Amino acid sequence: MTKGKGIKRIFSLAGIALLGCVFAMSLVFLPGHAAARDIKIGLVDCYSGGATTFTYDVRDAFQMAMDKVNAKGGILGKKVVVATRDTKFKVDIGINVTKELVMREGVDILVGTINSSVALAVGEIVKKEKIPFFCTFSKSDKITGAKGHRYVFGITENTAMIGKAAAVGLAGKPYVKYWIAGDDYEYGHALGEGVWKNLKKLKPEVKLIGQSWWKVGEPELTPYLTAIMAAKPDAVIFATGGASMVNIMKASKSTGFSDKFPMFIHTATELSTLMPLGQEAPEGVLGTSNYHFYYPDTPENKAFVKEFRAAYKRYPKVGALYGYLTAQYIIRGFEKAGKINTEKLIDALEGFTVDSPVGPVKMRACDHQAELPMFMGVTKKSPDYPFLIAAAIETIPGAETLPTCEEIKKLRSKKQ
Repeated sequence: MTKGKGIKRIFSLAGIALLGCVFAMSLVFLPGHAAARDIKIGLVDCYSGGATTFTYDVRDAFQMAMDKVNAKGGILGKKVVVATRDTKFKVDIGINVTKELVMREGVDILVGTINSSVALAVGEIVKKEKIPFFCTFSKSDKITGAKGHRYVFGITENTAMIGKAAAVGLAGKPYVKYWIAGDDYEYGHALGEGVWKNLKKLKPEVKLIGQSWWKVGEPELTPYLTAIMAAKPDAVIFATGGASMVNIMKASKSTGFSDKFPMFIHTATELSTLMPLGQEAPEGVLGTSNYHFYYPDTPENKAFVKEFRAAYKRYPKVGALYGYLTAQYIIRGFEKAGKINTEKLIDALEGFTVDSPVGPVKMRACDHQAELPMFMGVTKKSPDYPFLIAAAIETIPGAETLPTCEEIKKLRSKKQ
């Protein structure tokens, strides 16, 4: 071999090696090819301020499940790596940290968030980037409804489901004149509209005599309650989210409002709302939730509570159920798919059912919405705990609260 030919052969081999490296790197960074490395999951949520009473449990239960699967060798032999980002409950920050996780960190899956406006924005990003997004706490029905698509999954109940469940409970009450009050943002208005629309269907004679809306995080709610008391409604529907649920419960007790007016507050009976208030929470408030650590009284729920308490030294709140369910859908979904590929994961999850502390939960195929049961009850003091609990609990199956697949199809066909 001549010297010139030898040099050409060296360069040729170097070129082949370089192309091989480029191809290998493309497998790492291209969506759908997570099998080339660890599974990277980004948690985008609010980890500062009052929302943490809900979000910490999502994060911790999710991490607990992933630590457990990693200790057993990972998912199909691949380790799960979790990265968290704080949105500070702001849409612009939520968008920025989501893009960072997608563009810089190269995550395969996104999980979050408690802010519905952030969730809708993340939904648009993952639609373009073709990355699965498991929405764990945002409750706007647009997320898996009108704005839903292949890459979004709803783990929590949404405002359409809350509206139907709440209407069932309120329709049987003697109340006719209602007032709606709540947080002036996506979730608050969607919740208020959902409850009222369904209540009006079940009980046409009800009347909405007024509404009050305050900015998210408003600390002083007494003036709003004073105005509502002056209007003398039969009952009040509070469409509150995050820290406002605790604030409205506290204000209604201190002003005597809860003694004079029947109240419905979604998650009023949930530990996230009741624990911060201790014995100062008002009794007799009607509320709905997807989870109570003491209900259902089943071996599965008891085992989950025991594991969570051993890991974090506290009772699990509703967010823990959402975090656990999300982890199970990812773990079991990949196992069903038989390979670490996000497109195969999505296909595997459509119509798929996983076990949970509240029983089997199906992921509906037409809109990727988890069919969570709803537990309706009233707040009551208990000699067993330093906080109020839910009493007279009624279970409403998730399938009964969901809009039909035909309704979802019509919503998505309309121009937004």
